[in-house]
Amino acid sequence: MSNTPQHRILIVDDDQSIRASVARLLAEEGYEVSTAEDGFDALLQMKAHVPELIVSDLNMPQMSGFEFLSVIRRRFPEILVVAMSGAYEAADAIPGGVIADAFYAKGTDPRALLSLVADLFRTSASRAIAHARQSAPVWVPRNGKDSRGIPYVVLTCTECLRSFPLNVSSEVNATVMETECIFCLNEVRYIIDFSLSVASPKKKMGTIASITGVAAK
Repeated sequence: MSNTPQHRILIVDDDQSIRASVARLLAEEGYEVSTAEDGFDALLQMKAHVPELIVSDLNMPQMSGFEFLSVIRRRFPEILVVAMSGAYEAADAIPGGVIADAFYAKGTDPRALLSLVADLFRTSASRAIAHARQSAPVWVPRNGKDSRGIPYVVLTCTECLRSFPLNVSSEVNATVMETECIFCLNEVRYIIDFSLSVASPKKKMGTIASITGVAAK
């Protein structure tokens, strides 16, 4: 075990083997590690214990990592975040629509994850200030179609907290958009999740080796 300070880290992934593998990797470096099986489980645990850093999968049932991390940035802007997935080719860029400080591609060298985590803790103070100044978009599901057959979503203004419908003319996944609240004219930032199970983007076909040697998600 190294002399790494005992920072608190929460691992969020619906695959038990990946949760255990990542948790063991970080615990061996001296971090205090806990795990959650999805975004809802993580938020429940955070009522009692708030971590300093979250490592979260993106494609999860119930609440996708995309939505979960957006909630984290709005409610806990001081928390550092590493998003992870095996569904993207680029290992050095944060995927569009993901509210995170860094991205780890499953299947790459596990030491890269350790390096990301260590770098984030070294710059945690400045990042917390930057987070507080940002406005994280709200992930919203498509609610259905109006009487004319046009899809729509219901947005809630983060300023006046009133809700209003918004027609959607095209499906653009993982794109941050803005519109004025019809009541107070505040700019509402949002992302529409057009998937049926709020687990977009879809997993890539084929087997992608994760750090545990199983197919990545």
